[in-house]
Amino acid sequence: MSFIKTLAMIAALTFSTNTLACDLHGETGIVEENDLYISVDDKAAGGITKEQFNSSIDKVVSVYEDIVSDHGGKLVVERKWMDGTVNAYARQINDTWMVSMFGGLARHHAITEDGFTLVVCHELGHHLGGAPKKFRNGKVVWASNEGQADYWGTMKCLRKVWANENNIAAAKKIKIDRSVRSKCSATYRDAEDKAICYRAAMAGKSLASLFRHLRKLPNAVDFSDPVTTEVTSTYHGHPMPQCRLDTYFRASLCKVGAYVDVSYVDPSVGTCTRAGGQIQGSRPKCWYNPKSSRYNRK
Repeated sequence: MSFIKTLAMIAALTFSTNTLACDLHGETGIVEENDLYISVDDKAAGGITKEQFNSSIDKVVSVYEDIVSDHGGKLVVERKWMDGTVNAYARQINDTWMVSMFGGLARHHAITEDGFTLVVCHELGHHLGGAPKKFRNGKVVWASNEGQADYWGTMKCLRKVWANENNIAAAKKIKIDRSVRSKCSATYRDAEDKAICYRAAMAGKSLASLFRHLRKLPNAVDFSDPVTTEVTSTYHGHPMPQCRLDTYFRASLCKVGAYVDVSYVDPSVGTCTRAGGQIQGSRPKCWYNPKSSRYNRK
């Protein structure tokens, strides 16, 4: 093997180890690595169009480009519409904060336009979502963990991205689950806030249904059947699909404002907590244990 090829391999290994957001236990991306590939030429594919793919990304970038800059980063989104990979990634290379989006995921039959926007928000959540963060070799790393990226992406990002949209009109185009309509209506008085809650929860169902399909699980995810198992310590990898649906739903019901910042150290800041009496909007215990999620460093 030539010296140049050897250097290239070392560089590639270093890059993959140090920069990918979601590589705990060898699992990378918004979901675990998988063999599904949905070609742009697949006539049976569902999902969203190229125009919706780009529009969803544009909406998030327009809101967060300056915010990332205020944090010292430069937001770069890779738009890989032609790539059939069913995943999405976040990584940091020096001051460049990258998000990689793939057409394969966008073309999956479970994905809606709002669901895809939540994917973009999830990946951005690895950069901006705050604590709890991932661990590597016993140390806290730059990326918010998977559950937190789900929670922040729904509670903060979607609300900011949709702030100036006609959410009532948008929600009327969606089939809203009965449990979602009931809880969102009981939680919020304002019609726009209710509509955002509907949209966010159903976007979460789009993603959780994708995760369930990729794991080949027999039972559909269900808003009325939350996970009752509780972790003894916060889990930083990919929670099970039903647990992730619970996270999206709870984030939709959290009444802490989208413009209240989270903390990179204290997971209770800018979020709903059980200690604060905001149980229905708090992170679910199927992945989160508040006693194991405080850090002494950024």
